[in-house]
Amino acid sequence: MIETVLFDLDGTIIDTNELIISSFLHVMEGWEHSAPWTREQIIPHMGGTLEQQMRTFSGQEEVAEYVKGYRAYNDIHHEAMVKPFPHVNEVVEALHQAGIVMGVVTTKIRPSTLKVLERFDLMKYMKSIVTVTDVTHPKPHAEPVLKAIEELGANPATTLMVGDSPVDIQSAQNAGALAAGVAWSLKGEAVLNEYGPDYILHDMKDLLALTRIETGRS
Repeated sequence: MIETVLFDLDGTIIDTNELIISSFLHVMEGWEHSAPWTREQIIPHMGGTLEQQMRTFSGQEEVAEYVKGYRAYNDIHHEAMVKPFPHVNEVVEALHQAGIVMGVVTTKIRPSTLKVLERFDLMKYMKSIVTVTDVTHPKPHAEPVLKAIEELGANPATTLMVGDSPVDIQSAQNAGALAAGVAWSLKGEAVLNEYGPDYILHDMKDLLALTRIETGRS
């Protein structure tokens, strides 16, 4: 029985994919030390912290200026390019009504996490919000998921972590929780399956069946 559901944010319940890729490509335009990466090369690295990704893409250790440029571009274009994935709001509302406790575990920083949750009226449902700012060891380490579980007083065995990236699955597994990958991940269902998730969601509404909520669907 699943009693608690934790969500990754970007690429899982909020469609920020094109914004993220565009932000990386924008920063790379100013690089003289290396050629810009392609969209296809960027996608496999999405899900880690911004700093980790920038170090990978730039080949440099000091990436503060790149991170600053990324966030500036991202902030300007955020409103026009970001939206929830299909059925997110109705499913979250149904889970809440059924007594499922929910939270967010993300590698985003806290200000941008709160901003997007408020914008799409999801904040009121999330009883724990764990961002990269709140932990010493980000996903795939167990700490972020364990922190949310502790804050919620939840049982790892009845907690499901939902994400679009291998690091989401690994963090859940390392914390002793259940893991679900989302088939709409840009990385693809096959890649997520390589990490042994307990479930793959093909639609947000699949969560209603997993938590044994009557959906009324035909």
